[in-house]
Amino acid sequence: MDSTPSRVDGTPPRHRVALLAFPGIRAFDVSVITEVWGTDRTDRGVPAFDLRRVAADRVPIPLRGGLSLTPDRTLGWLDRAELILIPGLDDHLSTAPDPVLRALRRAHRRGTPIAALCGGAFTVAQAGLLDGRRAVTHWNLAELLRAAHPEVAVEPDALFIEDSNIWTSAGTAAGIDLCLHLVRTAHGAEAASTVARSMVTAPFRTGTQAQFIEHPTPRVDRDADALAAVREDAIRRLHEPLTVADLAARAGMSPRSFARHFTAATGSTPLRWLLDQRVAAAQKLLEHTDLPMPEVARRAGFGSEVTMRQHFAARLATSPRAYRASFAR
Repeated sequence: MDSTPSRVDGTPPRHRVALLAFPGIRAFDVSVITEVWGTDRTDRGVPAFDLRRVAADRVPIPLRGGLSLTPDRTLGWLDRAELILIPGLDDHLSTAPDPVLRALRRAHRRGTPIAALCGGAFTVAQAGLLDGRRAVTHWNLAELLRAAHPEVAVEPDALFIEDSNIWTSAGTAAGIDLCLHLVRTAHGAEAASTVARSMVTAPFRTGTQAQFIEHPTPRVDRDADALAAVREDAIRRLHEPLTVADLAARAGMSPRSFARHFTAATGSTPLRWLLDQRVAAAQKLLEHTDLPMPEVARRAGFGSEVTMRQHFAARLATSPRAYRASFAR
């Protein structure tokens, strides 16, 4: 019988995560999931995870490139999982085994979060869980997903999307973005940042897939370097009442030209990027200090607690006080 030993030593229980495996899944996505949830980083303050490779049976599953994955749990373990992750597919029109699709439907009815990386959206759609819901996949697969599952509201640009406790992500690197976001949502910004640093990747990216679909004319290096310096300077001065005009002046550009170059370089408008940095700074202060809310808002550059609360609601669907209650150390 599949089971996870109970904790009897007083340590917190491990967050139970299921990697749903079946023939045809992509080795890269399996590796991403394993790197995020299967590596012990408790010595750096990251919660302990219990990652299990779950399949219809325990027969080794071949992966492309001469690799294989050996399941260590069967589908019954999904009843205990607190998060189910679905890798992308080598053949996006291949059908997952019926027992897998039935298990996904049961898990969704129980309210278990389900997250599909890249072409894993096709598997969730096959289970009927995306009918009438928004989803995203790799930009090069969006039309294929629409054609195969016309009842799905395919969003072509987002890096990842949540609808009714089901997460889907764009291609390859966006799967990493989604995994880090799920860690951030459940365990806080600092845990996600620690995982990201160990993977040598950004804790979060702003923008959409559009920055990768389009192919703008390359800019001269001095422009890119100037914008990098502006971003670094802005992060050091978040507590100041910075405006987009201030950033443009720092770059020696007109606001219109600066906004155009900035968006092409980052996939985000200067204002949205600045607000994202302020939210991230506030998250860190809420996690690691007991500063009063007005002081957190001031140091993060929001000006007032009301403004900070509005941006937390818009970006994190929670309040600063609720965030501190969940993630303060």
